[in-house]
Amino acid sequence: MPIRPSPTSAAFAILGAAVLFGSTGTAQALGPDGTTPYGVGTVRILLGAVALWAITGHRPALVTFRQHVSLILLGSAGVAIYQPGFFTGTARLGVALGTIVALGSGPVFAGIIEWIAGRRPSATWAAATALAICGGALLVFAGESGADFSVVGLVGALTAGLGYAVYAVATKRLILRGVESTEASAWQFSIAALALAPLLVGEPLDWLSSPGGIALALHLGVLCTGVAYLLYGWGLRTLETSTATTLTLAEPVTAGCLAVLVLDEQLRWFGWVGATLVLVGLAVVGGGTRRRLWRH
Repeated sequence: MPIRPSPTSAAFAILGAAVLFGSTGTAQALGPDGTTPYGVGTVRILLGAVALWAITGHRPALVTFRQHVSLILLGSAGVAIYQPGFFTGTARLGVALGTIVALGSGPVFAGIIEWIAGRRPSATWAAATALAICGGALLVFAGESGADFSVVGLVGALTAGLGYAVYAVATKRLILRGVESTEASAWQFSIAALALAPLLVGEPLDWLSSPGGIALALHLGVLCTGVAYLLYGWGLRTLETSTATTLTLAEPVTAGCLAVLVLDEQLRWFGWVGATLVLVGLAVVGGGTRRRLWRH
């Protein structure tokens, strides 16, 4: 059985993953012209799968797939539906509303799934998650005014949140069954990449021939997927799925700070209030997790 990190180390690993997740928007903004959300998202998953297998240091073992086929396919479906769901949500609802519905619903879905499975999340987790979601909403709307409502967009964003929660729950279960966390993610991303590959048909990919396009693909695939999910899986060895998905709400804080520092965007005052609320919520979640796990 792989070594489990301490609760504090696990929380910092998840936060590190969230920081890398939060850099994707800035990376795409600095990337070459001609990119499309579906093209970039699919290339990211493809390269991410390769990076995850490279990190494991060994070839895929079919025996692992056969022993845990149901969970691997379930998690792969979660990864696969996240991409089109997220992009549909942001396209129909606007970037701000689509992002916060997708990111905010992930921890809620994870908590519900854990509850159904017999692990009821604590009241502290629920309060801290609500605080972080509210803060995230203030933060993302601070950079964008107005939003159009769309039922299709809402369903897409909620589907993305559900997909992320399903992936996280499946990965946690695979870890509990003795599968190494990075290998668990590598299997799920590989199958999701095969499922998403048809999305590349008709997508413009000339941007991959430029140095900026190659740098963007490597950043998103190797760092924001390979390294990020290495950290995320490592943290999941110790933390509950609901706690881990809540900690990833640090992503909009990272995205907002990078937009101000790197892209020279302006953040309205309530955006900084939102960032503070997110950080407070994450601190409460981290503190509650540390006390609960050390007590055991």
